[in-house]
Amino acid sequence: MSKQQFAKLNKVNLGIAAGIVTAIFVFIGTIAGIYGSYGTFVELISSIYGFLGYSVTFVGAILGAIYGFIDAFITMWIFAWIYNKLS
Repeated sequence: MSKQQFAKLNKVNLGIAAGIVTAIFVFIGTIAGIYGSYGTFVELISSIYGFLGYSVTFVGAILGAIYGFIDAFITMWIFAWIYNKLS
């Protein structure tokens, strides 16, 4: 049997796309948390980024979006790298 070829993933583009989506979700979730919604989501984000200065404030929403972008970018860049090596 021959090895089937799959399309390679662009690591940077995948990282940027995932980073943008994650940043938007963290930002909107934090803003909603300011008004008392999404308590469990805000607690989760606080437990992940709280030691970096994240809080349920507007500044915290910006910080959380930045941290979320960086985390998602790195995670998906590694995912694409591994995928490309295996395919």
